[in-house]
Amino acid sequence: MKSPVVKRSIVVAGHKTSVSLEEAFWNGMKEISGLRNMTLSELVGEIDNNRQQGNLSSAIRLFVLDHFKSRAANSSEPKQPEGRHPASAAAPGV
Repeated sequence: MKSPVVKRSIVVAGHKTSVSLEEAFWNGMKEISGLRNMTLSELVGEIDNNRQQGNLSSAIRLFVLDHFKSRAANSSEPKQPEGRHPASAAAPGV
């Protein structure tokens, strides 16, 4: 049975390293790097520089998870109908 984890070599800050991630996380990283107009190596370098603890693979998973959770939260925020202000939704006389 093939492992769902894919190990890839990547250059981070001029040093070659290998990172093991599930294919879904690699795909998420590619999407995020494209949105930011960065290479995958640049994005991994940014994650590596900002991680507080843990290994790089874990930091990448948390970064990708946070990105998509934030995007989902922003897209699911209730939209106010045009021409209505939140205060106008209050009950009359309040």
